[in-house]
Amino acid sequence: MKYTGIELLWLFLLYSFLGWTLETAAGTIRQKRFVNRGFTTGPFCMVYGVAAVVMTAALQELRESFLFLFLGCMVVGTAVEWFAGKLLERLNQKKWWDYSEKRWNFDGYICAQYSLFWGILGTVAVRWGDGLLVGLCRLLPFFVSSLLTLGAAGMLFLDMAASAATVWHVKRHTEKKETDAEKLQQLNSRLALATARLGSQIEARVARRMEQAYPLILEVSEQIGRQKVFAGGCGFYKLFWLFLIGAFLGDVVETIFCRLTAGVWMSRSSLVWGPFSIVWGLAIAAATALLYKDREKPDRHLFVIGTVLGGAYEYICSVFTELVFGKVFWDYSKIPFNLGGRINLLYCFFWGIAAVIWIKNLYPLFSGWIEKIPVLWGYVMTWILIAFMAVNIAVSSMALVRYDRRAEGRPPRNAVEQLIDERFNDTRMEKIYPNALSR
Repeated sequence: MKYTGIELLWLFLLYSFLGWTLETAAGTIRQKRFVNRGFTTGPFCMVYGVAAVVMTAALQELRESFLFLFLGCMVVGTAVEWFAGKLLERLNQKKWWDYSEKRWNFDGYICAQYSLFWGILGTVAVRWGDGLLVGLCRLLPFFVSSLLTLGAAGMLFLDMAASAATVWHVKRHTEKKETDAEKLQQLNSRLALATARLGSQIEARVARRMEQAYPLILEVSEQIGRQKVFAGGCGFYKLFWLFLIGAFLGDVVETIFCRLTAGVWMSRSSLVWGPFSIVWGLAIAAATALLYKDREKPDRHLFVIGTVLGGAYEYICSVFTELVFGKVFWDYSKIPFNLGGRINLLYCFFWGIAAVIWIKNLYPLFSGWIEKIPVLWGYVMTWILIAFMAVNIAVSSMALVRYDRRAEGRPPRNAVEQLIDERFNDTRMEKIYPNALSR
């Protein structure tokens, strides 16, 4: 069953609310007082919403296979929870929850009992919950349901922005002793004074709520000194360059692999300009961001994470490209132990091995090279490359959409689509994407 964008957003909001209800009830029972769980102040726990939407979009073809659906939901839910925990830790430098005392936990963010819980919840949601909740949405007039959904999403966005600003403020001002009253006295304008007071009240309220729900964030944040080299540490600029390097190397590795195994040279690029594999680039950047603090841990730790998350990532990428572009760029149906032709056990192990090799051996090497770039030239080159890649991705997306629509016999609707058809005809697209198949 396919859902519209509004329906998926509707599901995200409702599952976020149901997840918040579940988390708040559990926290209130444990602490014997009301606890507002969730990153935002409003009644939403977005981990549940994100996990539910990913399950809905990615696991529809497993609805009739109860076992594989359960396993898929368990992996997706666990991966989303681990990713959310790592992301929040990067924001505040501290853990927001810790399962270290539970048996069979991994990294303190996930554990076996909650993974099973994700499998049960996800199976119920995909098999029965989605249809019921979307049915409620379709009972309303389209204008009304769209207005309610977009309005709630807008309020959630503002709430999330306020919460993110509070986390950033807590991290940035942990060592400052200056009081709010002293800062307000420095403002001359009455409007600025009133605005600052309102902002301080909102910030204080959100901070108190977070402190009550997640006591761990009260701990003093790590202080990172100003770097005197380009892209020091593991920040935005370092991750972008790693994305670019990973995309290039991934394309090269896949091209050579196809030559050795299939005996032919073929394009493995994701983009129309340049040898770049976006799947590999995003994987390298995400793995670095999430595993940076785990780089000193044993190889088996990194291997398990790489195997599970790599398989989930590849599966979701396959579903995403099919939904958006109408094409499947790889098919493992003929390889044993595959799941829907999207992933297979052997390549999942490859993801695990790649995670170990990257974090332990290649990352320190490439990180050192990146930091040797002159600071000024590094920033200039980064933004030039960001602009190039943004245009490259946009043009590639339009070319793929038109490639699919031409196969359906749909003519161009405007001058832009006509230009895309002229520049990127079927012959050129077949050369760039030789394995792109319609399902």
